[in-house]
Amino acid sequence: METKDILRSLREKNKMTQDQMAERLMVTRQAVSRWENGDTQPNTDTLRILSKEFNVSINTLLGSPRQLICQCCGMPLDDAIIGRNKDGSLNEDYCQWCYADGTYTYSDMDDLIRVCVPNMVKQGFTEDQARTYMEQMLPKLDYWKRYDELSDDGQFESFKKQLITEINDLHIEGMPQLDKLNALVGKYVNLEYRLPNGMKVKFLDDQTTYLGNQLESEIVDGLCFGVLANMDFILVCTYEKDGENPELILYKKR
Repeated sequence: METKDILRSLREKNKMTQDQMAERLMVTRQAVSRWENGDTQPNTDTLRILSKEFNVSINTLLGSPRQLICQCCGMPLDDAIIGRNKDGSLNEDYCQWCYADGTYTYSDMDDLIRVCVPNMVKQGFTEDQARTYMEQMLPKLDYWKRYDELSDDGQFESFKKQLITEINDLHIEGMPQLDKLNALVGKYVNLEYRLPNGMKVKFLDDQTTYLGNQLESEIVDGLCFGVLANMDFILVCTYEKDGENPELILYKKR
């Protein structure tokens, strides 16, 4: 699709008139009309506003002229998994797992490889092939080439260590010691729990990136503990294979 068609589609999808879209973007209705007729295109600043307002990447607004890949892990990007800056705007250089709310979630290349290899194995790679591929590719990506410039001097890693200590200090029966926290996107781990009154609830935001891990129970075969946390809370649950029969064990504000 061309930019003119994408803009018209976004406007119609959001049930907006040209006047309403113009007001939202602080431009004239004639400007919107010219965009949709293909006479002109939004300037760079307006593209940024469109991206933030309609939750699509500038790359998509321009008709996807290039294939985006995460400059930390190498994953192909589409709008659904692009990371976000602190102001909520999309950052088209990173995925949600590697960059969340303006924070880089990986500071150790070996740690990232450890997380990515099992997912690549599920896609048909052998473990050796996946590891070799990642070891060769990651140093070529912008984040790792500019790591000294982009890193936070270990602040995020210190925060993760603090969280791990807090979680282990809970001494939950049957749950082994936690030693790693990985970046997890809400929509993939947002289980629905049944409350004592029979209602079912979810506690996570599908679009937010959390820190978490899965641990096998030390006392019940086939049972897993799910740990999720961020700056505001710690959540611990149990579930069976494929997330079946989830039970909320603990929800603690920090």
